[in-house]
Amino acid sequence: MAFFKKYNGTTNARLVRMERLIWTLIYGGLLAIVLGYFIDQQEAQDAALFYNLGGLAVAGGVVMVFIRSRLREE
Repeated sequence: MAFFKKYNGTTNARLVRMERLIWTLIYGGLLAIVLGYFIDQQEAQDAALFYNLGGLAVAGGVVMVFIRSRLREE
């Protein structure tokens, strides 16, 4: 009587690449935002670039999570 289904991943190579890209975008974007926060004291213009690119990467990753949730494994 398991409450959660066990997810062992997919065997479809296309979906595996998509899942890897999703998490790379999300974590890379969050890292860029944190780096922008630490750069903010010295170079405000460079920090804005990190904030914008990081935010776009995170938003792209979240959109891809939604798209991936709609795909079927065949």
